[in-house]
Amino acid sequence: MSDQTIQVSLTQKQDYQFQVDFGGAVPPLMADEPAPLGQGTGPSPVQLLAAAVGNCLSDSLLFALRKFKQNPDPIRCEVRAEVGRNAEGRVRVLSMHAKLTLGVPASALEHLDRVLSQFEAFCTVTQSVGQGIPVKTEVIDSTGAVLKA
Repeated sequence: MSDQTIQVSLTQKQDYQFQVDFGGAVPPLMADEPAPLGQGTGPSPVQLLAAAVGNCLSDSLLFALRKFKQNPDPIRCEVRAEVGRNAEGRVRVLSMHAKLTLGVPASALEHLDRVLSQFEAFCTVTQSVGQGIPVKTEVIDSTGAVLKA
């Protein structure tokens, strides 16, 4: 991806519900805070952040494997965001943990060590978020073997 500007538009619909428009052919989504502030009718900002980190890591891992003509499908990713209070008592995302699961055993993939050592460095969102929030990445294969901790 080259230098560019990404723009999204948010429009308040009701209370803490905002329609998020991405432009082009991408359908909008409704974001909302959980109760007691909102009604929880859509993902919260923290959930959107976690989804962005997980999606970017998954994309980077898939891209790196496909560069070597490997098929890890289907990749799954679960992201856990720890939310708590910082030193000033303000609610913040304190850390994130992403667990990526390959759809095949590690033995079915070539160049896996090289891919695992590099793919995170190419994840735009995670590398950016990681400058302010610690992000731990774990990769396991379809047999449950931990490949990266």
